[in-house]
Amino acid sequence: MDNFIYIFRAGGIVSWPLLASSIAAVALILERLVFWFKVNRRQRRVVREVLRLYGQNPDSAIKKLQVNADLPLARIFLEALELDSPNIEEFRLVLESAAQAEIPVLKRFNTIFDTIITLSPLFGLLGTVLGLITTFDSLKLGDAAGTNAAGVTGGISEALVSTAMGLVVAIFTLVFANMFRGFYLQQIAFMQEAGGQLELLYRHHYEKLPRESNYAPTR
Repeated sequence: MDNFIYIFRAGGIVSWPLLASSIAAVALILERLVFWFKVNRRQRRVVREVLRLYGQNPDSAIKKLQVNADLPLARIFLEALELDSPNIEEFRLVLESAAQAEIPVLKRFNTIFDTIITLSPLFGLLGTVLGLITTFDSLKLGDAAGTNAAGVTGGISEALVSTAMGLVVAIFTLVFANMFRGFYLQQIAFMQEAGGQLELLYRHHYEKLPRESNYAPTR
């Protein structure tokens, strides 16, 4: 703890925005980790069960989706399946619009992560400049006796520590931001695949309706 306080003080004034950035980054990373853990652990299994059920009993599939409505793909499927007997084109449009509505949920906090990644090294660079200013201000060329040794070492320390702190915050945030982007791209691909499968199943039911029954998927 003492070492942290020493490093924090050595970083100078830019330690405060870097500390705030790191706290924000950790909080948002934890939220995203919980979100993606839930999605990656449950969504594929739920979607497979829903597609299997829909081929046998669409009402059971809808009930399964309602139970798991906290998952993005479950909400997308519900938007389409709870319509009152849409045609194929309407079904596809609703699936696409519902998927677009879920994209901000999947990309949540990406802009904040990008801001932290960009600003943290700049704060570190600002600390470097301020530290060098302190160092040069403490130097008295040609007058070694008049040189403020504490000011020189303090300025150099501020320049180095602030740079290191900025890079650490940026690198730490970048690692997780890239991981979340990877999860997002995987989910987009899976949403397209699962949406296509559901559309094919609905098309099969829709084409059978006039000939076999008046059945339509209900709410």
